[in-house]
Amino acid sequence: MCGFQRPRRFLYKLLGFPPRLLYRLGLGPLIGRVVLLLTTVGRKSGRPRTTPLQYEEVDGAIYIGAARGQKADWFRNIVANPQVEIQVKSRHLRGVAEPVTDPVRIADFLTLRLQRHPKMMGAILRSAGLPSTPTRAQLEEYVADRAMVVIRPCG
Repeated sequence: MCGFQRPRRFLYKLLGFPPRLLYRLGLGPLIGRVVLLLTTVGRKSGRPRTTPLQYEEVDGAIYIGAARGQKADWFRNIVANPQVEIQVKSRHLRGVAEPVTDPVRIADFLTLRLQRHPKMMGAILRSAGLPSTPTRAQLEEYVADRAMVVIRPCG
């Protein structure tokens, strides 16, 4: 592992701490509008791994983008075992996650996120060197190395 990846992983874990704490304190309904807790099974350890992530709910399915693409640990855990648990607000659900790497589908997801959260997504895209309202071609190029999952809750 390269030396620069350890501080980055530490930073991701540190940033994930406040949402987990807020959920534990019963504030899930407050922050759950934009952040859920995703629990996967570790592909190496077999132990539960919980990660706070932004999401969108569309027609009963939960969509989660992986900014780190297929390198994200939670994404790789899903590839190894698609059975997941999520906590959204005060709801606890089990589901099956479908990994998605198709740039067209991911660009569709980002288009939806831009419609629902124009300021937040505009800032994220600007930080990546894109305009806050990119063209479709710019979006598809941006997501070429990204990934997402679609979680369908089980009955």
